[in-house]
Amino acid sequence: MHIFTLEHSRTAHRADLALYGIIEVALATSLAAGAPHEMLAELAALAMAGLASWTAIEYAMHRFLLHGVQPFKSWHEEHHQRPNAIIFTPTILSLAWQFVLIFIPAYLAGGPWRASALTFGVLAGYLSYTITHHAVHHWHTSNSWLKQRKRWHALHHHRTDQPGCYGVTTEFWDHVFGSARHALRGKSD
Repeated sequence: MHIFTLEHSRTAHRADLALYGIIEVALATSLAAGAPHEMLAELAALAMAGLASWTAIEYAMHRFLLHGVQPFKSWHEEHHQRPNAIIFTPTILSLAWQFVLIFIPAYLAGGPWRASALTFGVLAGYLSYTITHHAVHHWHTSNSWLKQRKRWHALHHHRTDQPGCYGVTTEFWDHVFGSARHALRGKSD
């Protein structure tokens, strides 16, 4: 298994999910067992803020990085050309950007407990996104929420003349920034 490959086996994908799950459990255990008691409410709020911020990060990365900046754009185009292949960001890259862009600034601004709580929330969002994105491409389901996510993501993949529908776990930011308009009205932006 190459650590920088974009296409992965099912085993590698499961290992990626397992690694993120282990990191989440380790962060949660560390926070619950070691954080000062008087900080627990603040840390829980930071974890929720991290989770909530993930949806904006997901949208911005998908719309502006994966559809606009090389080499990410060409990598992402491979996913659009072969949506049933197991193509995802190499774990080493996804962990590195989250460490550099989330944990380190939070650590410098607020110390290890706050950084760990915020990172826990963002990682939970990323893990939810990864599972959801895999599910919309590979699972058959009767779950209404996941069916809606599948329809929304299909619009993203198949309406190449009218780009939009960048959110995978939510359509909230598409509505806020107008990239949902064509999905709702069938018109070009």
